[in-house]
Amino acid sequence: MNLSKSLYIRGIQCKKSLWLKKYRPELLTPPDAQAQAKFETGSQVGELALKLFSGGVMIPYSETTFNEKIELTKKYIAEGMSNIYEASFVYDGVFLMIDILHINDDGSMEIYEVKSSTEVKEVYLHDASIQYYVLNGLGFDVKRANIIHINNKYIREDELDVEKLFIVVDVTEEIKAMQNDISVYLKTFEQTLNDRDREPDVPIGPQCTNPYDCDAIEYCWRDVPDYSIFNISRLKTTKKFELYHNGIVHFHQLEDIYSFSLSQQIQITSELEQKETIDKDAIKEFLDTLTYPVYHLDFETFQQAIPEWKGVSPYMQIPFQYSIHIDYGDGRLEHREFLAQDGKDPRYELAKSLANDIPDNVTVLAYNAGFEKGVIQKLADQFSEFSLHLMSVYDNIKDLMIPFQKTHYYVPAMKGSYSIKYVLPAIVPEMQKAYEELSLVHHGGEAMQAFANLSKMDSETKEKYRKALLEYCKLDTLAMVKVLEKLQSI
Repeated sequence: MNLSKSLYIRGIQCKKSLWLKKYRPELLTPPDAQAQAKFETGSQVGELALKLFSGGVMIPYSETTFNEKIELTKKYIAEGMSNIYEASFVYDGVFLMIDILHINDDGSMEIYEVKSSTEVKEVYLHDASIQYYVLNGLGFDVKRANIIHINNKYIREDELDVEKLFIVVDVTEEIKAMQNDISVYLKTFEQTLNDRDREPDVPIGPQCTNPYDCDAIEYCWRDVPDYSIFNISRLKTTKKFELYHNGIVHFHQLEDIYSFSLSQQIQITSELEQKETIDKDAIKEFLDTLTYPVYHLDFETFQQAIPEWKGVSPYMQIPFQYSIHIDYGDGRLEHREFLAQDGKDPRYELAKSLANDIPDNVTVLAYNAGFEKGVIQKLADQFSEFSLHLMSVYDNIKDLMIPFQKTHYYVPAMKGSYSIKYVLPAIVPEMQKAYEELSLVHHGGEAMQAFANLSKMDSETKEKYRKALLEYCKLDTLAMVKVLEKLQSI
């Protein structure tokens, strides 16, 4: 058996996933652009964390074989190097590379595993525990095992402070307690991998998405309908799998509908009877809270694990674009927009433009308004000259999601979701085609990645993406206008 550290972690999550990765990798879904962006972020964070242990030597990844990595590591240890990056070892069929290996003057060792998250997750303990197991098995004296993660409370000043950006957590005692489990895991994995011809019989379950979304989901869930009991809104994961493993997949198989919550009953009944639910009084009550003109607002944001600008925290939502459709209530629509220049902090210019585009005493409408309010709050905190105006805008924001979130308006095509992704095509189907006809940018994830990568594009490609970003964001607020018109027509 030959396992890497990542395969070991995969096996703990699901031994079927491990088997597929080893013997049927063509059945797995390749990483998409979003997953690739996460990998790149992890690499950047890992590289920056090396500055905490300067003066070390790197074991090259792409230019060496596994055996060469191991021999280089032995060489550097023998030469008395204090810090080795990607130190490589093999023991008991497990090959691993340690992000940072620190060797003390007395020859004892410390493990440092770098993560781009903002906390120590349970899966990271498994990661550190197998490293401890291998080093301990090879006869090394491991004094400490640590997880280095991002400090999301850190606020950058003019210069990046690496010491404050990272938090180092000693997990030695936790992983020592896990050592006895490792030999059990390895024995299970060996038994699983010994049979190259028989796929392990592992039913789908919570492990499909915990701790990571498995790349075998599309394959393993191929017999589950696109719309099933797994789409029942706010139903606990354990309950969904309990139903599934009892042979209940379709809505018509549910017997005790009244054991579900009221909103879940509405969803189930609506699907079974193919009927819509409309509470006209509740919708009218919501509409009566709006005054014209209504400013439909939508932000696009991106995040930085490593903050580039003063006043930015890791993973803070940084707004770079907005769209506003002003509905005057008499059929007139006016559009305003902002898209920042790439390569510099967009927040000041965006805050200034927003304060000019939205008066401080009008109704502002957003879909899932908590997000927009959070963005505005941060801008108001950062830029005192706009603070009073922006907080007035904040106070006047209403949430277009409420009638759908509270199931005052529900149709079967919403499939249990009040996300705009489902609501819009369900009640304004013509808008769906408009999104499909967009070029380059079709959803928020693509917008985030497009803006983050603008500075890497040539001028012609950049111009195409800027145009695509404007068209996408404009469509988002136009969609809100259409949703509001639908509510008003009831």
